[in-house]
Amino acid sequence: MKTLLLGLLALPLTLIAADTVKAAAKLEKATFAGGCFWCMEHPFDALPGVVSVIVGYTGGQKRNPTYEEVSSGGTGHAEAVQVVFDPSKIAYGKLLDVYWRNIDPTTKDRQFCDVGNQYRSAIFYHTEEQHRTALQSKEALEKAKPFKEPVVTGIVPAGDFTPAEEYHQHYYKKNPIRYRYYRNGCGRDRRLKELWGSAAGEP
Repeated sequence: MKTLLLGLLALPLTLIAADTVKAAAKLEKATFAGGCFWCMEHPFDALPGVVSVIVGYTGGQKRNPTYEEVSSGGTGHAEAVQVVFDPSKIAYGKLLDVYWRNIDPTTKDRQFCDVGNQYRSAIFYHTEEQHRTALQSKEALEKAKPFKEPVVTGIVPAGDFTPAEEYHQHYYKKNPIRYRYYRNGCGRDRRLKELWGSAAGEP
C-alpha cells in the first residue's frame, strides 16, 4: 500500500518534469551582431516571449576568445547577442524587426563609433527556416527602407557562440551611468534616429 501511494505521489512530479522538458525543447535561439553588444541586449530583454539574452562572440576562428582578443581584431569574431525565445509567444520575424531598428545596416565592418570587422552587423541563422525568414526580411527592408544607402548586413550560418565575460552580461543594468555615457558618446541614438525616425530602437 505504501509503495502504491508513493508511486501515485511521484506521478504528478513525473508529469511536471516531462512538461518542463517538452517546453524547453520548444525554445529556439537567434543570434545577432550589431556592434557593441552592450547596446544590443536591452532591446531584446524587454520583449515578451524572450527567455534570455547573452552577449558573446561568434563568427570567427579562435576557440574560446576573450574580450581583449576580439576587440583588438584578428579573431574573425563579432560581438553578438544570443537570444533564447519561445516561438509560440514571439516570432523570429519580430526579433528581426527589432534587430534592424537597433543597428545601422548601411555600414560595413562598423557600427557607429566602433570600427572593425568585430563590430560588423550580421544575422546568424540557426535553421533553414530562420535563413529564409532573414532573407525575406532583408529583401522587404530593401524595398521599404527610409534611407537611400544599400543594406550590407550579412546573413550567415550560426557557429559556435562563446559567452562573454560575466561583467559584460547585462552591462546596461550593472553600470547604467557608464553605459549611457558610452552610448551617447558613440552617437548611436543620433544615427538610429537619422535612419529610422520614430521607428528607431529605444535606448
